[in-house]
This record gives sequence, structure tokens and C-alpha cells, in this order.
Amino acid sequence: MATMYLGDCDQGKQPQNRQLYLKPFHIDGLLIGKVSFRDDDRTKWRSFREGTGNDILKLQQFLHKTGFMPRCAFDGVFGYVTQAAVRLFQEYVRSMEHVTDMVPDGIVGSGTMKHVERWQQANKVAEWATITAANPTKQYTDWMNLLHQAKSHYETNPGPVLKHLNSLSKTYSTKKPSDWTFNTNDIHLVGVRRNQTQSTTQRENDDLFFLLINGMVFTFWGSTDSSVNMAARKDEAFLIEGQHEYRFGWHKISEEKKIYRALKPKDPNGVMILRDWDNDNALTDTDLKVTDSHGKIKGMQVNNSINIHWSGIGTSNYSAGCQVIAGKSYINHKNELQDCSKFASSSYGGLTDSNKQTKGAYNVLTDLILCYAPENVTSLYYTLGREDSLALSHNFGTQFATNILKRLKSV
Repeated sequence: MATMYLGDCDQGKQPQNRQLYLKPFHIDGLLIGKVSFRDDDRTKWRSFREGTGNDILKLQQFLHKTGFMPRCAFDGVFGYVTQAAVRLFQEYVRSMEHVTDMVPDGIVGSGTMKHVERWQQANKVAEWATITAANPTKQYTDWMNLLHQAKSHYETNPGPVLKHLNSLSKTYSTKKPSDWTFNTNDIHLVGVRRNQTQSTTQRENDDLFFLLINGMVFTFWGSTDSSVNMAARKDEAFLIEGQHEYRFGWHKISEEKKIYRALKPKDPNGVMILRDWDNDNALTDTDLKVTDSHGKIKGMQVNNSINIHWSGIGTSNYSAGCQVIAGKSYINHKNELQDCSKFASSSYGGLTDSNKQTKGAYNVLTDLILCYAPENVTSLYYTLGREDSLALSHNFGTQFATNILKRLKSV
């Protein structure tokens, strides 16, 4: 069997119109109109390549049956969803079955095929396939309950930032508390912001992200705050707390050597931000009171460049206002810490054929979203809150975030 990877097609299955086939995915910047796949872990383009036989179809059927590719089209094309599902399978074998030499790179060679065949012989199914929003983990239920409590609390007690938001006629991809939605059929990403009021010119990756998907919770870390040395201006942007709708998309869409999968505001106008108007390198309520030369309060702005993207392995905060996620480690649906440091790259330099590194834990996030999104769902709800909001539920508390972050950084 030949090695299979992004762009491979079964015999007779190469799309006649490659641009049309890729159009649902290539909706940003330089990707628009492209007729090749973007292999973002190798920072290169992959052409469609037609082979013999139907190995891709068999692989897709396996991934679907075992629970890694629920939204499979069985089209015989090794596309983005197939690549994501392969990486999830490889990550599952690595992390859940403790096969330490497995690297989740989305390439199916002889090593990966041995595990495919082993699973087929044993008729195995991933634990992820047995958990659903109707049959969720306790952690998922606890988070959904907290989110509903938060909506009820902040509708009644909005605070300065949300009061200002409520006064605006247009909020674009940002939702007012009365419009927050927490349907279990949707994908939810929760951001927990810490230390935002502390003045510093070099912000750390000290915030948390919780992906709520298909009845499971996966935990990541990074930063929700802008690092001054990354911002193009002194009054750096902070995404406001609350709920925002984000769509599947790409980051660095104007730089061909750096394009990779990320999340973008669903409304092309963007999301609501509050700038560090008083230049104290912190996000405080004072920023809502600063006025311009005419005495008018500057207040919030809409910004279309606040994406959710990768932040290397977490040693540096690569954010100019975006929500950034580290690749070094994550915590899985069973609350088990997973170390990705052996293959996670710290920068673009590691994402080459020779280095064979990946974006590590960040890929787990984007692959889960791509594979487990319900049919025709191309967006998720990102709810950003401050650490003290965790005290709304006895299942969390004020030390919850600190303790989780220590675990994630311990690898």
C-alpha cells in the first residue's frame, strides 16, 4: 500500500472541477480560487493526485465506523476532513493507547496502517463515538450549567463593559447577554481570562480555553490578551468579555508561506473590542471612560482581525489582540494531561517536510471542530469570561483556572 495523504484520490474520483470542490473551505484571502489543498503543517500546497484502487474510500469508511469522521462524504478524496480525522485517530492511538512513537501528522504510512488493521481486527470504536450531547460527560454538563448561570447573572448584572455593549445599536459578531445561546447541538469554546487588569508590556500565555463538543470537554491554554510587543499601536486591542460567533476559516490569509486553519469572526465586520485607551498596558474599566479631543468617550470598536489561532508551543504570546492557543499540551475528555512537546513546533520553522513537526495540541482543537461539527454547521460560539466568573458555580471556584494552568504548563 502506498502512503496516503492530503490530495490523494481513488481511481476515477478526482473532482472534475477542483475549484468548486474546494470552494466551501477556500473562503479567505489567498485561498479563494485555489485548486490545491493547503497542508498547513508543512506550509505547502498539495495537488489532487489520482491513484489506483479505492484505498481512500476504505480509509474513510474505517474512520467513520470507528467514530473519528462522523460527517463523512465517502467521496474517495483525501481532503481536509479526512486529514483531520486521520490526525485524530493517530492522536487517539498516541494518547489513549499510549503508543508513544505515533506522531499525529495526518499521513497514512505503514505505521499508521498497522494500527488501522489492528482496530479493524478487534472491531474497535473510539470512546469519543460513544459520548454525545444527549449522553455527555459530567464535565460537559457542569460547563453547560455554568454557561446558563452566567447568562442569567450577566443579564441582570451586566457590569461596565456589558452595559456599554447593551447601549450599542450594532454589535456584529458579538452578542448582547440577552442573545447568548448555549444549545448543546452547537459547538462552544469557552475562554477564561486571567490577570487582564495587571499592567505588563509582556503578557504571558496564562489563560484557558475549553472546547465543548459532542458531549465532551477538551482543555487548552494560551492568551486572550494582546501582547504590546506584537501590537502595531500602543492602544492594543482586547476582545471584550461575552459571547461571539466565529466561523471556520484561516489565519495569515495574505501571507502565502504562513496560511493555516483558524477561526474568524462570522460577521465580516468583526467583533467588539475595547482598546487600552489610557495606555497602562492593561484592560480596566478606566478604558471605558477615556475621551477624545472633542470630549466624546472613545468606547468600543468593531474589529475584523481578532481571530482564534495558534501560539507556537506557548513560550511566547503571539497575539496582537487575537485569542491564541498553545500547542505544547492539552487535557482530554477524561481529564488526562496530554504532552505534545515531542512533536509540537514552536514556530513556522518547524513545519517542514524535514522537521516533521506539527502544531501539536492546536491541531487537536481544529480537527475536533472540523470533524465533529454537525452537518452544515460552519461556526461556533466563543464565550469569553473573567476568572472570577467561575465562582458562579460550586463545581469550579476561583482556584480552578490556576490549578488547571499549572497542570498544562507542567509538561
